[in-house]
Amino acid sequence: MSGTVYIVDDDAPFRAALQRQLEQSGYRVVAYASAEQVLEQPCNEDEPGCILLDVRMPGLSGLELQSSLLELGSILPILFLSGHSDVSTTVKAIKAGAEDFLIKPVEPDELLHAIERALARHRSSLAVKREFDDLRNRFASLTPRERQVFVLLVGGKISKQMAHELGTSVRTIKAHRKRVMEKMRAPSLAELVLIGGRLGVGSRDH
Repeated sequence: MSGTVYIVDDDAPFRAALQRQLEQSGYRVVAYASAEQVLEQPCNEDEPGCILLDVRMPGLSGLELQSSLLELGSILPILFLSGHSDVSTTVKAIKAGAEDFLIKPVEPDELLHAIERALARHRSSLAVKREFDDLRNRFASLTPRERQVFVLLVGGKISKQMAHELGTSVRTIKAHRKRVMEKMRAPSLAELVLIGGRLGVGSRDH
């Protein structure tokens, strides 16, 4: 087992016991005594992790922290831990994207399975994010003229049309096209079009 579990709970004895249990199971654990601490000392979004979040706490509640993290763009899965079975609260949490809603005391196996599901989802989200960031970095490496050619290419323009639109020769356009394909690591025009779609690149955007 690997990954970081962030415990957010104002109950110190429960927090300490849960931390020991999870560390013994092989997880790295970071514990917070309040929701405010999470906002002051943010979780690491770049490594597999999940948040175990209490619902009722002094100050910011678990639901309020969930809302704040979503506004900040967090993709860490949240597992709510509550001592109260409240259908309304559960529905709100799940609708807002919570991974699960567990009632204390939770069976160790149930908790570990829920954590593993959350970590698996975060690993998948990270892989997608890293791939997208890589595509954006490739696009950023293009010169302004290469970006123009990229946009026209994925828009279906042929070299002669691009040359006319950009006021240059077909030979120059073909040279730009070759560099665009190389920098974007696209083995074919079809692949370049797919990349353009993922980046949201269109003739009206750039």
